[in-house]
Amino acid sequence: MDLNTVWFILVTILFIGFFFLEGFDYGVGMLLPFLGKDDVERRTIINSIGPVWDGNEVWMITAGGALFASFPNVYATLFSGFYLALVLMLVALILRGVAFEFRGKRESKGWRAMWDWAIFIGSLLPALLWGVAVANLMRGFAIQQDMNYYGGLLPLLNPYALLGGLVFVALFTMHGANFLTRKVTDSIAERARQAAFYFWIVATLLTVTFVVWTFFATDILTKPGLNGLLPAILAAAALLVTGWFIYTRKSGWAFITGALAVVFATIMVFAGLYPRILVSSLDPAWSLTITNAASSPYTLKVMTIVAAIFVPIVLVYQGWTYWIFRKRVETKPENLTY
Repeated sequence: MDLNTVWFILVTILFIGFFFLEGFDYGVGMLLPFLGKDDVERRTIINSIGPVWDGNEVWMITAGGALFASFPNVYATLFSGFYLALVLMLVALILRGVAFEFRGKRESKGWRAMWDWAIFIGSLLPALLWGVAVANLMRGFAIQQDMNYYGGLLPLLNPYALLGGLVFVALFTMHGANFLTRKVTDSIAERARQAAFYFWIVATLLTVTFVVWTFFATDILTKPGLNGLLPAILAAAALLVTGWFIYTRKSGWAFITGALAVVFATIMVFAGLYPRILVSSLDPAWSLTITNAASSPYTLKVMTIVAAIFVPIVLVYQGWTYWIFRKRVETKPENLTY
């Protein structure tokens, strides 16, 4: 296995970690205005992700940094072609981060309600835009021979990509609801379970539609084995089992299988693209691959050494963080930080 493939796998792992962790993070944010019936309940919901939400976002930054260092041509094409969408996502993430910090600065109900909706928007928009971006990666977009995309934002907001965005929103909301059933108590946990089942139904219907469309619109699902159909089957099985676990109130298993659905779906996308990274809809020869878009062998070698040292440290630290804050958040004002 050459270093180009190694780094493709590492970037895939980073995006798996990001969608898994930030997925329930976004989901909790999208559910906040609806599951929290008063300020104490909303503070409880926010405190369920309070110690970890900013750490979860680091996975996105790390994945982007790894992509820039290992496949700079992909980074340049992707971030220039999706520039406006990325700016919108950045604004939403800034709004979300500010909202977490500012909502508790005043006792006014109107003030706190405003920032609660800012958390909702700051969670919904990135989830939607990530789905749109991934769907465009799967279908391909108009990359020219010079490895650039000049089409702007509107062609990227095609029906297939927008459906992908809705799939991400539904899956992440279900994922966040499953997380809340494990992290909060009393009536909030019960409302979260009901929301999880509702969004499981929505996510399943949207996913089935999206997968069928993907089969006819792309070649992602036409390959047998690990780099095609197998991850899709595993993702579908995990999603279906999640519904059963939610229905039978096995919240721990529901969270695990829901997370596996997100993990296998991400593997399906990257494995189906391999050895391509960005697909040109104009000419397959103009697609960016792990060969024509990679850094020099020396750069990849140095980065591999650095990653082998620091990635395990980061994983251990984040695992320790989740272990420290593993207990349920009780609906008691004196115990709430946010």
